Amino acid sequence: MRIVEKSTDITEVSFRIILHAGNGKGSAMEAIQAAKAGAFEQADELIEEAGRELAKAHEFQTNLIQQEANGVRTELNVLLIHSQDHLMTSMTVRDLAIEIIEIYRTKRGLL
Repeated sequence: MRIVEKSTDITEVSFRIILHAGNGKGSAMEAIQAAKAGAFEQADELIEEAGRELAKAHEFQTNLIQQEANGVRTELNVLLIHSQDHLMTSMTVRDLAIEIIEIYRTKRGLL
């Protein structure tokens, strides 16, 4: 299945990756603030939301990789590179948020 037919398609895919990665990063940051305030149930829900958003972004990335593996070349441009960077950074923020939330739980004697 070809998800990218022309440069406008790669632009749309890039923006979708950026959108979902940004949503995931935002939810992860909100989760840290919720944990800081002691709202651990909310923090857990926000981390789950971050995971769902990042999974959506990752699905677009995976489709591009599979397409490339099947011999369909993808035109590289700055926007696509930015979207990949944004996704990887957002995934790192989520991973760190999980650790920070655990620290807040430990600090409050919940672990």
